[in-house]
Amino acid sequence: MINIIRRNLIDLPTNYSLNYFWCSGFMISSFMLVQIITGVILSFLYVADSSVSFSVVMNLSNDSFYTWCLRYWHIWGVNLLFFLFFVHMGRALYYSSYSKKGVWNVGFILYLLLMGEAFTGYILPWHQMSYWAATVLTSIAESLPVFGPTLYKYIVGGFSVTGSTLLRVFSVHVCLGFIILGLMVLHLYYLHKSGSNNPLFSVSSFSDMVYFHSYFTIKDFMCFIVSSFIVVFILFYSPDALVDIEAYLEADPMNTPVSIKPEWYFLTFYAILRCINSKLGGLALIVSFLFFLWVPTFNNSSAYFVSRQLIFWSIITLFLSLVYLGGCHPEYPYLQVCQCFSILMVIFMFSFKIFWRPSVSVRLSV
Repeated sequence: MINIIRRNLIDLPTNYSLNYFWCSGFMISSFMLVQIITGVILSFLYVADSSVSFSVVMNLSNDSFYTWCLRYWHIWGVNLLFFLFFVHMGRALYYSSYSKKGVWNVGFILYLLLMGEAFTGYILPWHQMSYWAATVLTSIAESLPVFGPTLYKYIVGGFSVTGSTLLRVFSVHVCLGFIILGLMVLHLYYLHKSGSNNPLFSVSSFSDMVYFHSYFTIKDFMCFIVSSFIVVFILFYSPDALVDIEAYLEADPMNTPVSIKPEWYFLTFYAILRCINSKLGGLALIVSFLFFLWVPTFNNSSAYFVSRQLIFWSIITLFLSLVYLGGCHPEYPYLQVCQCFSILMVIFMFSFKIFWRPSVSVRLSV
C-alpha cells in the first residue's frame, strides 16, 4: 500500500511544463471530498418528508452557527466544483486531452453524474424553486416516446412530483456521492497509467520530467488554500449571492413562480430546452452537443492552430451567453437568440472535434 501511494503521489514522473490549469484536477478531488463529508453530516440532520423538509432545512440555517456553516459550505462547494469542472474540461478540450480515451471517458461520466448529483441535491430543500425545477425537468422524461410515461412514474413515484419523489431523490443523492468518489479513483488510475498531457502536446520524455512531490504538491495545495479562502470570504460576506429569493418559500404546488430557472450551471441546457418548441427537439440538441463534447478523437493541441483557437473560444462564448440567456424571461428576442446560439454551439463543437487531425506518426506516438 505504501509503495502504491509513493508511486502515485510522490515519485510520479510529471512533465515540468504543466501550468496552473492542471491544478484544477487536484482541487476538484479535494473539494469533492469536502462535499461528501459535509453532505454525510447534513444527511444525519435531514428528514426526507415533504411536510417537514423545508422547516428542517431552515432550522439548520437559523438555529446553529455550525449547521449554518455546513449547509452554506455545501451550497457554495457545488458551485465551486462546477466552476472547476468547466475549467478542467475546457483545458482538456483546448489541449486535446480527450485523445487519452480511458481518462476522458471516465471524466465525462463523472461530469454527467455530477450534474445528477447537483440536481437531486437542489430538490432536497423542498422550496418553491426546487419543487418547480423538479417538476419542469422531470417532465422531460415523460415526453420520451413509448416508455416515457412509465419511466416518469418510476422517477417521481407517482403521477406528479410529491413526497415520494423527495424520498427517492434523497436516496439517489446519497448513493451518487459515493459512486462519484469511486469513479474519481478510477479516473486517477487511468491518468497515471497513460500519463498526463502537457501544454505543448509533445511526446513524453524523461528529459523534462520532475517528481510530483514536492514541485506539484506545493503548487496544488497553494491553489486549494487560495480557493478555500475565497469560498470562506464569500460565505461570510455574501452567503446568499447565488440563492434565489424563492428558496425562502416552502414548496406550493398551487402557486407557480413567475420565472422558473435552475442553478447557473444548468442554465445553458435549460436555455436550449426552452428555446425549442418541441421538448424532444431540445433534448435531441442537448444530446447532440454532449455527444460531440464526449466523442474522443485524435486532434492536435489548439496551441498550434489559430483557427482552432477561434472555434474553441467561440464555443466558450456561446456557452457563457446561453448561461445568461437561460436566466432571462422566455420572450422575444431571447428565445430566437437562444435558438441561433444553440445550433451554432453544436456545429462549432462538431467542427472542433473532427478537423485538425494529426499525422499518423504523431498519433501513434501519443
